[in-house]
Amino acid sequence: MIPIRYNVRSLAVRKATTIATAGGIALVVFVLAASLMLSAGIKKTLGSSGKPDNAIVLRMGSDAELGSVIEESSVPLILAAPGVKNDERGQPIGAAEIVVVGAMEKLGADGVTNVSIRGVSDDVMRFRPEVHLIAGRPPRSGTDEAIVGARIRGRIRGVDLDQSFDIKKNRPVKVVGVFEADGSAYESEVWVDKELLRQAYGRQGVVSGVRVKLESPTKFDAFRAGVENDKRLGLMAVREQAFYEKQSEGAALFVGVLGSIVSVFFAVGAMIGAMITMYAAVANRQREIGTLRALGFSQSSVLVSFLLEAVLLAIVGGAVGAATSMAMGLVHFSMVNMSSWSEIVFSFDPTPKVLATALVFACGMGLFGGLFPAVRAARTSPLQAIRG
Repeated sequence: MIPIRYNVRSLAVRKATTIATAGGIALVVFVLAASLMLSAGIKKTLGSSGKPDNAIVLRMGSDAELGSVIEESSVPLILAAPGVKNDERGQPIGAAEIVVVGAMEKLGADGVTNVSIRGVSDDVMRFRPEVHLIAGRPPRSGTDEAIVGARIRGRIRGVDLDQSFDIKKNRPVKVVGVFEADGSAYESEVWVDKELLRQAYGRQGVVSGVRVKLESPTKFDAFRAGVENDKRLGLMAVREQAFYEKQSEGAALFVGVLGSIVSVFFAVGAMIGAMITMYAAVANRQREIGTLRALGFSQSSVLVSFLLEAVLLAIVGGAVGAATSMAMGLVHFSMVNMSSWSEIVFSFDPTPKVLATALVFACGMGLFGGLFPAVRAARTSPLQAIRG
């Protein structure tokens, strides 16, 4: 086998073409990694909103809380279903909430965006222990006060601490607190008093959904049977994790497919660039190839050597692209979730799987881009090469 240092020296000598080709591959890897990171970030944001021991009850046939309407008289029946966990006072742990979408003015851009507004009760943080205030205080019950998620803070006009905005025309609320929720979709919501939201949107006597904490994840089937067997209610129960995973499917698939398509087009260009570079290397190194063959190296050794050189070039470019894409972990990106028709702020999630996929993709570009030049190098006649 031809020593690898021969290929390394060859790449180092041809600095200009090496940098240009590696740069093209780095760009492709960056685009691919960024799209995969965003897709993973969407799944993480929505997936982390659900807990394995929580269940959500919606109107039968509803895909999201926004389109679900449940009579409040049904809430005690839901909380009394088998499998629901009780607190230290013997009361079932659950939360009946209202969810609407409000049109609000974006900061730094023209137009408006949809924001999820959740009507909650006083003990909302007891049901969601992962939620904690990072600024301000909790809203007082029965007042026109709100707390907002950290990810939309400052992105919407008036949605910041000690500022005011309208949850509906001429229904202003004041922001008294900002909360985080382990990076979940709740951080893109506004939370107000449930009765205030009811009055503003005319939702008296109904809620959008009911969440309950189960005694354990294994109790879900019993809980679902207890809820769905009463046909008078017309309700369905879903595991909270499954509910949010389904909501993430559309957006994650769209981003992943779009990023992959763009990456494929870029990859074709990068592979052509790598192929041209390697063909030029073969043409300029005819004497070297002839010498290698004269020294006894076989056609397969020359083939593997030039193919390895192309892969090394791709690995260098892929490593640069992957390393650069890591910076996207600091970027937040907002888009409309088609299930809730509201804007959610996502982050790019640079997981090891994403980075490994990007590097494998880079190696594939090196293999395909270097294959034909390597075959040409292997077929070079030693005698003709030395004479040339």
